[in-house]
Amino acid sequence: MNAEIQRFWDLNRMYSARRDELMDLLGDADLDYTPGGGNPTLGQLCAELGQTQAAYVQSFKSFKIYFKSRDDDSTPVTVSALKAWYAQLDEALEAALRNISDEDVATRQVDRGNFQVPAPINLDLLREALLIFYGKVSVYAKAMGKTLPPTWQMWFG
Repeated sequence: MNAEIQRFWDLNRMYSARRDELMDLLGDADLDYTPGGGNPTLGQLCAELGQTQAAYVQSFKSFKIYFKSRDDDSTPVTVSALKAWYAQLDEALEAALRNISDEDVATRQVDRGNFQVPAPINLDLLREALLIFYGKVSVYAKAMGKTLPPTWQMWFG
């Protein structure tokens, strides 16, 4: 794996660990929670994160990112299925990153539609997607009366 990609990946794995901590706190019934209005259920929010990561996995293979429709009904609907899916996505992402060469990092850009970014920045944008997810989940957790792990307080305030 390219050294710069490795640094970004190591940091992303620490962020992904927060997602895994969250999943350890949830039960299947929690996935049905919504704060109301036009907000998705917590399960839909978790599925959206997986769909986002799947788009990033593909982007590191093709150097083009494409976000599919969020209406895919094949996404997991249980905590255990989400955990397994996230683990599979993490493995697929790491495998895709291992195939990015030093030359790719030096010369190729990931096409994001209206702009392009180097592969390490694309990986940083995935981390930003995780942060957005964590912000949303923090609001849901408070509304549900759930206490998030101490690491969440240290990482996200």
